[in-house]
Amino acid sequence: MVGRLLARGMAAGIVAALLGFVFARLFGEPQVALAIAFEAAQDAAAGNAPEPEIVSRAVQASYGLLAAVLMYGAAYGGVFAIVFALAYKRLTLSSPRALALLLAGVGFLTFVLIPDLKYPPNPPAVGLEETIGLRTAMYFAMVGIAIAISMIALLVGRAMSVSLGRWNGALCGIGLGIALVVVAQFGLPDINEVPGDFPAIVLWRFREAAIGMQLVMWSTLGLVFGALADRLLRSSAAQAR
Repeated sequence: MVGRLLARGMAAGIVAALLGFVFARLFGEPQVALAIAFEAAQDAAAGNAPEPEIVSRAVQASYGLLAAVLMYGAAYGGVFAIVFALAYKRLTLSSPRALALLLAGVGFLTFVLIPDLKYPPNPPAVGLEETIGLRTAMYFAMVGIAIAISMIALLVGRAMSVSLGRWNGALCGIGLGIALVVVAQFGLPDINEVPGDFPAIVLWRFREAAIGMQLVMWSTLGLVFGALADRLLRSSAAQAR
């Protein structure tokens, strides 16, 4: 059963990646092009020679982007299916669709929204080369903290639901999770390396597109995998009867 769920998870991840690719092409790539043009103008004004392109922009924006999101989607879809299989045996949600959407929402919050609130994605020309290591380490630290917060909130919510009821227990878990996120947001160092003359609208729209692409992928993953898993589990149950 896990193997069949894994195959469906990877298929759902590929579908999600294709939709994410379309979203990125429509809304993200124009902002990347504007940021690269800004960077080129800055280099020209400073008299710096342009850096050679190892991979052309045309390839990066088409086949390169598509290959990256497909591998990303297939990998995340496979992991999502394994997590679903483990959670389905332990949680009391009777609907595979509801469980898939719940996991997709938690995944989006944990791996995208919470880390991006502290360290949002930046387009080209934003950030210094000498701080790449620090920015990368802080971002993955925030991802790890977000995972830990999600687990703590889930455990506390389940424990509190025994004495307070499911609804109140869930509210306690959510409240604790929000409080821990606020503490983490203020506890980690800020990194602000946006050039003063960088167009604010380009930065804002790039970050909107980056989060929007992830939202499209995670929601599609939850919806498509939920439908596939529901059909598989119903069919298996009917065969068992």
